This record gives sequence, C-alpha cells and structure tokens, in this order.
Amino acid sequence: MPPRLSPTFSLSFGNTAWEKTAAASQRQFSQSSCRQATLRRRKFYDWLNGPGAQLKERIPGSTNYLGAYDRFGNLVRASPGWQRPKPGEEKSVSKESAPKVAKESEPADTDKGSEGDGTPAGQETADELEMAVRRNEQDKKAEMGDADQQLPPETAEDLRPFPLNKHFRSQPVLSEELREAIYQRVKRDGVTVSLASVEFGVSNERVGAVVRLKQMEKEWIAQGKTLALPYSKAVLDMIPTTPYIDPSRPENKGKRPIIHEPINDLPVHPATRQQLFVPVAESYQYTRTDAGKAFDNNLLPADVRIPHPELVQAERELAQGLSFEERRRLATERYAAEKAKKDREEKKKKAEEAALKRIPQRRWDFVFQDINTERVGKNERSEKGVGWRYGFPHEDRKKGQVKIPTEVDA
Repeated sequence: MPPRLSPTFSLSFGNTAWEKTAAASQRQFSQSSCRQATLRRRKFYDWLNGPGAQLKERIPGSTNYLGAYDRFGNLVRASPGWQRPKPGEEKSVSKESAPKVAKESEPADTDKGSEGDGTPAGQETADELEMAVRRNEQDKKAEMGDADQQLPPETAEDLRPFPLNKHFRSQPVLSEELREAIYQRVKRDGVTVSLASVEFGVSNERVGAVVRLKQMEKEWIAQGKTLALPYSKAVLDMIPTTPYIDPSRPENKGKRPIIHEPINDLPVHPATRQQLFVPVAESYQYTRTDAGKAFDNNLLPADVRIPHPELVQAERELAQGLSFEERRRLATERYAAEKAKKDREEKKKKAEEAALKRIPQRRWDFVFQDINTERVGKNERSEKGVGWRYGFPHEDRKKGQVKIPTEVDA
C-alpha cells in the first residue's frame, strides 16, 4: 500500500487564514523540543566530569556513597593530603586504614558567563574561590609530608547513600567469610543455633537463615549449577560488611568478634501495649514477674523471654565474684540440663505420635487415639477422659452458687 500524503488543513479566523501540514507537527520520540542543552543538563555533565568522577572507582575497602563527599568531590573524612590509591595498590588497603594521597577533581571548565547563569564572564564565583583555597592548603600539606597519613575509618556520614535523607544510614551485612564460619560452626561442629548466635554476635533468626541458604548453596554447587559469584562480590564490595575475626590466626589472638547486631532484643508483647495503674503496698517488693502478671497471667518476665537468658545468669555470676572455672562449670551444667530437658520433650512427643493411628485418605488423614474411659477422675472432670469439654454443664445457674469474689489477694 503506498504511503499516504501528508494532508493539509486550513483554519480561518475572520479575515485570517492559516494552513499547516501534519508532517511539520511530527517529530522523533527521542528528539527534544529544545535544540539547545538546558542549564540543569549542563550542570549535571559538569558535575559528572568534575566532582562526580570520584564516584566512578570506589576506594578499596570502603563504601562509595554520596554522603562521604562534599560538593567538590573531596572525601570529607580524609585530611587535605590524602590521595586515592592506584588500582595496583588495592591489595594493601584495608577498610580501617587506607593510604592518603592527593588527588583532586579539577573544576569543570564551563563558560558560565556566556551560558546565561547570571555570572559575568571572567568573574569568579564563591565556589571557585573556595576550591582555590582548598587546593593551596592541599599543596602546602603535601609539601610538608602529610601524604603518608592513614585514612580514618568510616563515620556515620560516610554510610549515608542519600544526602538529602539525613536519617537513613546503610546497615552492614554479613561478609562471605562470616557466613561460611557460621555454617561450619553449626553443621560441622554441631553447636546449637543459640550458642552460635552468642559466639558471632548474630541473632538466632539470622543464624538459621544463613545455615539454610548455605545448605542450598552447597546443594546447587553439587548439582553443577552456576552461581552469580561476580555479582555477589560486586554488591558486597559496595556496601558495609561485618568482617570475620578468625581466632585461629596469630594476628587475631585476644581479639573479640565484631558484634553484628543486638542478640537480646525483645519484641513488644501485645498485652503490654496498654497502660495500667496497679496499686502496690509500700513494703511489697514489686518485681518483673509481678509486672508480667499485671498485664497477663501467662506473661513471663523480660529476663526469661529474651532469646539468650543464659547471658543474664552469666552476668549475675560474674557480679558475684565467681572464678572463671566455677562459672564455666555452672554454664556446662545448665547446658546439660537444658539438653536433657529437650531430649525428654522430644521423646515424649515421639511417644505421643507413635500412639496415634493414622489412616491416610485422599484429602485428609483420619487420626485415632485410644482413650480409657476410667481415667475421668473422681469428679469426672479430668481432661484425660472422653467428652469432658462437652458432657458436663457449668454450675453458674445452680441455686446456692456464690458468683461474687469472697476474698481479694493482696
């Protein structure tokens, strides 16, 4: 089918006629209506070729967020004599200490006076003057021999990826070495999740997640699947990570592991979201157990509901002045008693499961349990009997039943 001709149309307003072709009103989708670059676009490219050029290559062993740099592209936490290390020197740079060398971003060469930004040609702006002063200070520091200073560790401002959001800080993640150490400690050594949480300073939930994901990774490797290791390494290099302090190395002797997160944080119980006023006698010693019962009869105190209550007991024994050997012996006894209790509970649960008779069906399984009708108790209200929930009515409507409290507990 031959292409259509561009139609013409005419509009007449009184004695004035206007004709225009439809082809003239058409333009390419990617073509800007403004032939000349706007002021914002020029400023963006000036920043990209000037201060923004520092963000192309990250500092080895450090994050590369916008919050760590000023508007001139200088690292805020570095001294004036610091220089960015060369690519060949990355192996000798650590996150806590990086060599300082002098490298500045040259200000973008823009004709601001001729572009119409309000600054006459040949007149320096306040930013350019400040940049010149900084260059002079850096040159003086470099001449005095301050170029060999070490780069300070990252601060809270360096972990701010969005400069306009001052309340957001990038939280560290587990390094690959720490994940592997957690997996080997749980799977190879057979320690409990709670003990691994205390040793590495990682919460119980995160330890369990690391073990499951590592197990899946091992299975994928055994199946010959290709892992996205370059992507994982690139992501871990750009964000803060919690390193693994290997106690087997001589340089780490006496060092404690870096705590990744609080491990004894207690979630807020729904029963404690209300405010209560409980009258208590002055001579009565009000404890956490009493506070829990005030909200709910089944609510345990905080030092029992935390993920690691054994740490509280260990601190109490330390405050009592017990020796290391005594505290170790008590901790071993508590661990053995807890393990024996769990074994009894598992054994009881397996016995209950074995006593059930299951008949599998298409959609559901019928479960039968043998019940002795003689075990209803003397008043026939025992939960071990049959139909104790339904076969015995309440006595609220009987005559002579006292329905008001006769005493009040102090």
